[in-house]
Amino acid sequence: MEKKFSQRIGLTATNKPIQLKSIDHDLRNSLWNAVSIAIMNRCKDSYGDFSNYQIRNLTAELWISFYKLPVDEILYRASDNIREIRNRFFQHEWYEVYDLLEFLASLDGHPFSPEEFMEVCNEFLEVENSAFRFINGILVPISNEHELDELEEALEVTGDWTALNGANIHLQNSLEKISDKKNPDYRNSIKESISAVESVANAITGGKKSSLGQALTAIKDKISLHTALENGFKKIYGYTSDADGIRHSLMEQPSCDFEDAKYMLVSCSSFINYIVQKAARNGIDLN
Repeated sequence: MEKKFSQRIGLTATNKPIQLKSIDHDLRNSLWNAVSIAIMNRCKDSYGDFSNYQIRNLTAELWISFYKLPVDEILYRASDNIREIRNRFFQHEWYEVYDLLEFLASLDGHPFSPEEFMEVCNEFLEVENSAFRFINGILVPISNEHELDELEEALEVTGDWTALNGANIHLQNSLEKISDKKNPDYRNSIKESISAVESVANAITGGKKSSLGQALTAIKDKISLHTALENGFKKIYGYTSDADGIRHSLMEQPSCDFEDAKYMLVSCSSFINYIVQKAARNGIDLN
């Protein structure tokens, strides 16, 4: 998108700060537009009018499972129900907006596509400089496209191989803990990220459960892992765990922060992608 006239001459800011724990006016409007474009507009009949039946079904899901409201308060006219949902949307706290988006993205059996909805949301989230993006139905506080690619690839590859299902679960858990809008658990997100790498390394060694340090030593020759990379990740592991007798300087801190958890999640995802590719190239079957 080209800069506005006022931005080109320096009267208004070119970029605004990344929105991690807030939603400004522009972002809230854009996210409601995503709901309107990808959800509400898909609930229309053959005449192009909002379908009372489809909107009432959507409203019922919201009333029962999200808002926890009596269903006998649902209105008959589609436009009235949309107006009620809209009013609530614009009164929500910032994290409640994201809760609603995740709920809508989880729905099935409606005339709209959750995948399209998440794609439209991601476009607006990027334009308005939100820290969050949809990955696997969860709004994750990672906005760098390269980091997103590494994480998505790690989730995909660990989901494809039977022996890596445990790692996939650890990655999902790490995502959920870092993505909790009200009470993020950065410390345990880091633990889950490291556990995902440990699970993959153990799968490559044949399933024998070892600490990550031991597993990296065991797979070094199997996948032609360079000594510098082996030692580098062992040091990262040592920074977060004392399983090998190393002082866990990061994890003993009273409150790990977002940057710590994000770094570990992305780094672990990238390393998983790397060693899985090396394993495949060396003929190791992970089914």
